[in-house]
Amino acid sequence: MKYKLINEINPNYSATEQILTNRGIKYNEIKHYLNTTDADINNPTAFGEKNLKAAAIALMKTIYANNSALIIVDCDCDGFTSAAILINYLYEIFPAWVENNLHWFLHEDKEHGLSDCMDYISARQFSLIICPDASSNDYEYHKQLKHQGRDIIILDHHEAEQISPYATAVINNQLSDYPNKELSGAGVTWQFCRYLDEMLPQQPNYADKFLDLVALGNMADMMSLQSLETKHLILKGFKDENLINPFIYGMAQKNSYSLGSKITPMGAAFYIAPFVNAMVRSGTLEEKELLFNSMLKHKAFEEIPSNKRGHKPGEKEKLVEQALRTATNVKNRQTRAQDAGMELIEGLIEENNMMQHKVLLFLLEPGQIDKNIAGLCANKIMAKYQRPCCILTKVEEVDPMIILTSNPPQPYKVISYQGSARGCDKVGINNFKDICVETECIMYAEGHQGAFGLGIAAENIENFIQRTDEILKNMSDEPIYYVDYIYEGCHVNPDNILDIANLDDLWGKDMDEAFIAIKDLKVTKEMVTLMSPDKKPTLKITLPNKTTLIKFGSSEEEYQSLLSEGYIAIDVVGRCNANTWNGWTTAQVLIEEYQIIGQSKYCF
Repeated sequence: MKYKLINEINPNYSATEQILTNRGIKYNEIKHYLNTTDADINNPTAFGEKNLKAAAIALMKTIYANNSALIIVDCDCDGFTSAAILINYLYEIFPAWVENNLHWFLHEDKEHGLSDCMDYISARQFSLIICPDASSNDYEYHKQLKHQGRDIIILDHHEAEQISPYATAVINNQLSDYPNKELSGAGVTWQFCRYLDEMLPQQPNYADKFLDLVALGNMADMMSLQSLETKHLILKGFKDENLINPFIYGMAQKNSYSLGSKITPMGAAFYIAPFVNAMVRSGTLEEKELLFNSMLKHKAFEEIPSNKRGHKPGEKEKLVEQALRTATNVKNRQTRAQDAGMELIEGLIEENNMMQHKVLLFLLEPGQIDKNIAGLCANKIMAKYQRPCCILTKVEEVDPMIILTSNPPQPYKVISYQGSARGCDKVGINNFKDICVETECIMYAEGHQGAFGLGIAAENIENFIQRTDEILKNMSDEPIYYVDYIYEGCHVNPDNILDIANLDDLWGKDMDEAFIAIKDLKVTKEMVTLMSPDKKPTLKITLPNKTTLIKFGSSEEEYQSLLSEGYIAIDVVGRCNANTWNGWTTAQVLIEEYQIIGQSKYCF
């Protein structure tokens, strides 16, 4: 186990100041960062008045002519929330038009943009196509739609080479002077609704009714919490008074024990967003439609036929109740498939002695692992084995070139392996996509540095393995924990622990949760307890100053290994927590990992 101090401790800093400067927040900006306000929200006109006005005119023209429009619902949590914001907003102002003329399209598979819905559009009389959270670079499809006489509005945050010359309006923070590049599709769509609020001054500020959807979309899409605007929108959206979306409110209630007294960004990332993403990856089209409708205020409380186990004939239930239960069932179904995939992959590691290489590269046959959970399995393998990981499946494609020497001429099959790749920050590999490109052995690497799609031609596999072994020859073979404090032995500062624990609503993208290390902690048998040994064993080490160290998922064997007539010396890395019991709050460290470094038969 390795750990390293992020920066030397400044004795003049509080724990909060030390933590935030460690994460790149300038000292003179800390007060502002901790106390953001609505003044940190940019005016929507920063997207460009021309684009906003063109989009608003196209939308109003469609509504006032009583023509039909289609919204493409992108297939992830940000896509769902973006589309739900716009539909909910329009229903507040134009309910009859939404009921009769507004339609939406959900992708059956995990597709993005317009690629799989052009036939659907061409067969129907939609005057306007709206693409929230997608389609900035679908230039050819935009061209086709324009030639069909349709308006196209893009509300997106993804990078693209240029503003589409065929779209009616492209509102995108990456393609404009909008200062915050860390705003997701949900944020862009919400800002468009704010502009409509200004354009229709007789209307109240309807956009602010959907801040919880804005918060969930930004958090789920891993937008940086170093952005003042993004941070403020996420924290504001998860405040109790703004939790009004039927699905989000229901999911928060369902997971209230795990979420605690408030929804933090990390809480949403673990206990709300995964249910949407599981539905997108593993749900049927009918199940996806059910969940999406539960995000729409005018649909969520409809009475629909019950599908509860043991329901009576004719029994009904609210749509949102069924959606919450279905989302849980689909998530469980996905977990079972993921567990089966993990079992297969872990077997391959042992069979093929894969730990001798720097990258865990899995070459699978079609059907061995569902392509929709390959990324999830890659995340799990990367976290467990602390190596960059690629889970690729064999793809056979027919090249249009003909082998002229064969008689008769035969089409040439190209074999490649394509799938998901993950870097590993804990061993210092946070630019894995660039590393794959550097090998010069790949077909493509598309996505973020730490999580992306990867394709390698079959004939380049061995070269890829050799090149990554060479490039990563100095990579650590065990994780490095970057910690904010290192304490010696029992000299743990409980006030610091509690201060750090109170920062739990700051953790997220680019604001990594704080870790502390305890060096050479001498543990005597009087300090160690095994709680709930017959149920879920939890190891507890109590320091002389009453600070406790907790390790969940322990065992009797582990407990016995820390008992000695003298002491057992350990190094510990953990997270900070505030433990409240019977009205008392004490400092607590949740053990991430520890190792025994020595022992003595005597305790002095």
